[in-house]
Amino acid sequence: MILLTGATGTVGRLVAERLAGTGPLRLLTRDPHRVTLAGPGIEVVRGDFDDPAGLRAALTGVRSALLVTSNPLAPAQDENFVAASRAAGVPQVVKLSAQAVTDPGATDLITRWQRYNEELLLASGLAWTFLRPRAFMSNTLGWARSVREEGVVRGPDGTARNANVDPRDIADVAVRALSDPEGHAGRAYALTGPAGVTPVEQTEILGELLQRRLKYVQLTEYQVLQGLLARYPEPVAHALAESTARGRHGSKGQVEPDVAELLGRPARGYREWAAEHRAEFGGPAAG
Repeated sequence: MILLTGATGTVGRLVAERLAGTGPLRLLTRDPHRVTLAGPGIEVVRGDFDDPAGLRAALTGVRSALLVTSNPLAPAQDENFVAASRAAGVPQVVKLSAQAVTDPGATDLITRWQRYNEELLLASGLAWTFLRPRAFMSNTLGWARSVREEGVVRGPDGTARNANVDPRDIADVAVRALSDPEGHAGRAYALTGPAGVTPVEQTEILGELLQRRLKYVQLTEYQVLQGLLARYPEPVAHALAESTARGRHGSKGQVEPDVAELLGRPARGYREWAAEHRAEFGGPAAG
């Protein structure tokens, strides 16, 4: 039995789709009605990271689990999951972390939280695998409305390179780690795309695919922070702004070989991702 958390999120949903039909699969979610995947061997259970007893019950009989948490203001959630995994005798936990944890210059709240989460697993006695992606290519879906309505992309430093990664590649690696616990135990994988790409270059790629002239408008640091404050709690917004500022100095553009080595093919590039999602930016659906 494999258990997935985050099964309605960006990565967890893709992992669930790939594992469907391969064996017993348990999807842990706070809102089972949001899970659309169904079929033989798929079990959807209601659960919450803040409910230790419920986690222990959900983890009973599980041989490998995917841990995806998203709230740096709730560190007890990872603590509860790791403790419940130990109590239930789960042999392996695959943790979705972040590549920033390896950067000594990254000291923002979110990175400190992810480092702490990794340390929990390291000290737990459980077998572990860390997935450390760069920014998701899907984050640029945040541009979709302004692209559709104005032909404009607004963002921070347009020349900062980020080796962002297709969430499908993260999911493909996660499936391998979950399906072969012994083969991936004690490994940390740096998951990047095939190239460091700037927001201006991403805008150009979108324009080519949409056959429209798009304009990139660079925001000031103040404008970036105000936009983040409108969407996130203040500590998280400041952490994201700090991370964005760090990227201006080239700290996020390094390409790593792990995706290609693990999957036996090149990592997907931004053009390939964008072509699959061009309908959301106002273009024709992918054929």
